[in-house]
Amino acid sequence: MEDSYNFEKLRKKPKRKNSKAKGSAFERKVAKILNEHFETTDFQRSPGSGAYATTHNLPDHLKIHGDLITPQNFIYSIECKKGYNNLDIYSLLDPKSKIYEFIKQAEKDANQAKKEAIVLMAQDRRDIIALIKQDSHISNQLNLNKKRIIHILNNYILVSFKDVLSIDSSLFFN
Repeated sequence: MEDSYNFEKLRKKPKRKNSKAKGSAFERKVAKILNEHFETTDFQRSPGSGAYATTHNLPDHLKIHGDLITPQNFIYSIECKKGYNNLDIYSLLDPKSKIYEFIKQAEKDANQAKKEAIVLMAQDRRDIIALIKQDSHISNQLNLNKKRIIHILNNYILVSFKDVLSIDSSLFFN
């Protein structure tokens, strides 16, 4: 006798993750880390996560570029990316990888803000990593401090965010 009950209904479907909520939570986490590290409250999540400045015709002094509002004399524009668990070490070898799209987006925002670009990324349950131009003040200091860095395409380095925060704080400001 064939049982006609559909057992598929009993199987739990994985809960869909809200990527916008995940990204927003990551931006708040990064802002909190930076505020604590630099002893300020100036780091905040951008309204619309950077998109507002590109979709509205605002005067230059009101435009926000990047995912975080930063202190006025902070020389970096920050792009935050959370998730993308499918990216792996081989993604660094593929010039069409999302990683290079992130860099391109960060550079565009940084150029508009007249700052340098930093991309902060974290995959689920992993530490935050930073992508920074290899000729930046930060990169030079990381080399001097003998921190582990990986050189990738477009003259960027990949390094632990913890290592970035270990260097002299004055290198982040004008």
